[in-house]
Amino acid sequence: MYLEYEDAQARGLRRYVRLVTEALGLGGTAYFVQIDPPPANAYLALERRLPEFPDRDAALLWSEDTGWSLVVESHCGEDLIVLAYLGADVLPAPRVVARFAADLCDGVAAGVLEPPVWDPVDVRERLAAYSAPALAG
Repeated sequence: MYLEYEDAQARGLRRYVRLVTEALGLGGTAYFVQIDPPPANAYLALERRLPEFPDRDAALLWSEDTGWSLVVESHCGEDLIVLAYLGADVLPAPRVVARFAADLCDGVAAGVLEPPVWDPVDVRERLAAYSAPALAG
């Protein structure tokens, strides 16, 4: 997805990620959104760690291709290790994303192991809808 800085999809993605960050109880700059080059994605550092990986930082990733996933940092600083995909929806309500992260950090199995696939047109339309402040879901 190619998103211009001022278009509705770009504004929607930034707003959606801010809402997820708020639902997680994270402050200010706990996230990063990359709009260009495609695919659009976001990274949200978590303050908690997973019981199985107490010595590794955990984060949530969002991609227009796969939706949300929970990852841990590798020791060598290379690729992130994907532990689970939320899978239910490419843009679930922020509280659903927060619950997904909390469940995994609490050691409760959640999510799916295979990355889901989404219709890119649907993703763009739904991101654009998040550009309006009325969707505080």
